[in-house]
Amino acid sequence: MSEDDRPQDDPAPSARPSPTGQHPLPKPRVVRRREWLPSLIWLIPIVAALVGITLVARIIMERGPEVVLTFKTAEGLEAGKTAVKYKDVQIGLVTSLRLARDRSHVRVLVQFNKDAQGFTAEDSRFWVVRPRLDTSGISGLNTLLSGAYIGADAGVSKETAGEFTGLESPPIVTRDDSGKQFLLRANDVGSLDVGSPVYFRRIKVGQVAAYELDGDGRGVTLRVFVNAPYDKFVGMNTRFWQASGIDAQLSASGFTLRTQSLATILLGGIAFRAPEDAMGPTANENASFALAQDETTAMKEPDGPSQTLLMYFNQSLRGLAPGAPVDFRGVVIGEVKSIGVEFDRAEREFRMPVLVQVYPDRLRRRAGETGTESRFSQQERLRFLAEKGLRAQLRNGNLLTGQVYVALDFFPKAPAAKIDLSKNPIELPTVPNSLDEIQSQVQEIATKLNKVPYEQIAADLRTTLATLNKTLTAAEQTVKRINNDVTPELAAAMKDVRKTVNTAERTLADDSPLQQDMRQTLQELTRAAGSVRVLTDYLERHPESLLRGKPDDNKK
Repeated sequence: MSEDDRPQDDPAPSARPSPTGQHPLPKPRVVRRREWLPSLIWLIPIVAALVGITLVARIIMERGPEVVLTFKTAEGLEAGKTAVKYKDVQIGLVTSLRLARDRSHVRVLVQFNKDAQGFTAEDSRFWVVRPRLDTSGISGLNTLLSGAYIGADAGVSKETAGEFTGLESPPIVTRDDSGKQFLLRANDVGSLDVGSPVYFRRIKVGQVAAYELDGDGRGVTLRVFVNAPYDKFVGMNTRFWQASGIDAQLSASGFTLRTQSLATILLGGIAFRAPEDAMGPTANENASFALAQDETTAMKEPDGPSQTLLMYFNQSLRGLAPGAPVDFRGVVIGEVKSIGVEFDRAEREFRMPVLVQVYPDRLRRRAGETGTESRFSQQERLRFLAEKGLRAQLRNGNLLTGQVYVALDFFPKAPAAKIDLSKNPIELPTVPNSLDEIQSQVQEIATKLNKVPYEQIAADLRTTLATLNKTLTAAEQTVKRINNDVTPELAAAMKDVRKTVNTAERTLADDSPLQQDMRQTLQELTRAAGSVRVLTDYLERHPESLLRGKPDDNKK
């Protein structure tokens, strides 16, 4: 038993009397030992440990999933600094950057926050936000000071993924944008690009989201996004056309210039509108439309079935080109497809074939016959019209540019012609234009003037004058013989006759002014005929000189 366990009333061994009888030693004081208390210095590491554990637990609790993003380059990205943002709110952080084994891309490890679980959807998109200049404008200027970051667009798929391929450029349309997407079919993209604007009444209402080549390689498909609430203006009958650059047309009707805005001149764009502003039912999402080259092509009514005609012109085709209009008394019913030259071995001459494509329904609409059926075929109606004098003629559409078009009209006095319906294409007879007729008439006049025998007429006049001179000489001799028997009045009369004969002789002599004036007049008439022929040839080649004059004169 220890000393602490002894009862308090038991005397201590040291307090007992010693055997020697000396004074006893003082009794020791027994005190109970107090409980152990730690030192205050240990509180600091304990508190620090508790704080660290709390922070670690908080980080673990707020820590979200990890994903891998792949980019072609790590430009502007730094591990531990580059943030992942959605609507300018940080939802994650880049933790590491690694180069792929084949060195074709960079693998970026991103640690998401706990509230960013939705960004692991399989269709989520990621891209690097940095300063950019493209067709949609300038973006990412705020990163000049803050540095690049990774933008995110949450997906809607129920499937999740741990690795994503990053976009090299920001998407034009994100999933939180309200509006509709539509598909446009075209032969080529022209000057359009991703981000090109879409206009409605010259107001920007959307942009081009993407484009791709068709599987057969015969066209392209563009995907455009129209923002709400403007998407309600896209109906099933809406027409789309390219409003890129400047739409300039120089035709027989004059000069036409169309453009949507300054941006479309530089970057291109698309415009849409319903014909006659009568919009049909609202189009559904991903509805498909045709993309026309210009507004005129987009707004024209369907042409219906076409008919190909062949025309032979026996004159120059200068100023006529493929695409030139074919009209009937001012109504355009077709266009020229091709022109060429052929040698007719039977006639031993060159002919100029012109192939045109006409749309008879255009005339029917103008005549109010839409929807009516005829018991005659197009070929039979064409033969009937040709028998009534229908002919093709080349006419000048613009004196300034020398543009020529094909005109169809009735010429009752034209030679009769029959159409062979068994040929394909059918040949339509032609007539020369008015300028060619004037040239032919001037040529005939010049030919007739050249056939006049001016030398023969002068020789006959000289012979007649010589005979008259002999007659007058004989008469003078007779007068001298009978001078004494003739009255003075007769002598005076004979003198007057002599004077008249002398005057006539001087007038009809070879060196007389009358003969010289006549020869000069005939020469001037010949030169005038030649000048008319040269003028008609020059006007045929340069009809614009009627307004601008000859180039040499302008230089002077």
